[in-house]
Amino acid sequence: MSLAAAQFVSSTALGTRIVVRTRIEGGVTDAVGYLRAVTETGCTVETKRGLVTLALADIVAAKQVPPPPAPRAPRHPLAD
Repeated sequence: MSLAAAQFVSSTALGTRIVVRTRIEGGVTDAVGYLRAVTETGCTVETKRGLVTLALADIVAAKQVPPPPAPRAPRHPLAD
């Protein structure tokens, strides 16, 4: 666990977009999204795939990230 990363998550305002790297079996994984809840032992991040609950003890890195890019304009079909 990175104490600094866990402290960052614990002190970050809810609604902030963050990336959190956590230890999993066989390596690490990242959760990118909006911080929705923080407890003494964990945090909840709202990702594109839904809510993810992470243990503070498993966090190895975390930081604030900018908003996602705007959606691309749709491609127009080529005229014949």
